[in-house]
Amino acid sequence: MTEPTQPASGPVAQEAAILAGLGKRLIVLVGMMGVGKSTVGRRLAARLRLPFVDADTEIETAAGMTIPEIFESRGEDYFRNGEARVIARLLENGPGVLATGGGAFMREETRRRIHEKAVSVWLKADADVIMRRVRRRADRPLLQTADPEGTVARLLTEREPIYQLADLTIFSRDVPHDRVVEDCLEALRSFLSPPEADAQPAGPQPDPVLPDPGQAMGALR
Repeated sequence: MTEPTQPASGPVAQEAAILAGLGKRLIVLVGMMGVGKSTVGRRLAARLRLPFVDADTEIETAAGMTIPEIFESRGEDYFRNGEARVIARLLENGPGVLATGGGAFMREETRRRIHEKAVSVWLKADADVIMRRVRRRADRPLLQTADPEGTVARLLTEREPIYQLADLTIFSRDVPHDRVVEDCLEALRSFLSPPEADAQPAGPQPDPVLPDPGQAMGALR
């Protein structure tokens, strides 16, 4: 005997609402290096059963070189131009979740394409959180300076006003990554399928019941 189908509730309903609102668009994660775009992106994609793509990985595959090698041999301008082309291509393959490099959202053309083809989520983190995370890796070309802390502070000053143009802002802090994923899901649910405020039922409504004038006057005596 077939069990009756239960209505979706809880996380299942939340994820279904996100997917319905998303349609063929992507969820694009933007923000500074070290904020967790790749890690959060993979887990978010798994929750929504969507493909995950890392733009940096796609750039390295297309160039046949690592990003540090591209910076060293071709320079940052060459990298940024290639990054814009790769992201433009990836945005045509929705729905999905896309993690971008820290500087990708700074290019106006790329922001416009993301706005047209995706929902953008800024993962925001404080400078001290970013520094604790990026110190674990030595493959950050922009931090190969005598003063990495000063470089991060400068980049934040330059980039945060642009990151603020993203559709949603989620704080990336020192909590388990799944907590940040939950924050993303809640924000996406509200953004893509907002509750109807004071919705009125369809169809004709009965006339309001007015008090009897005599009773009303009696109450004033």
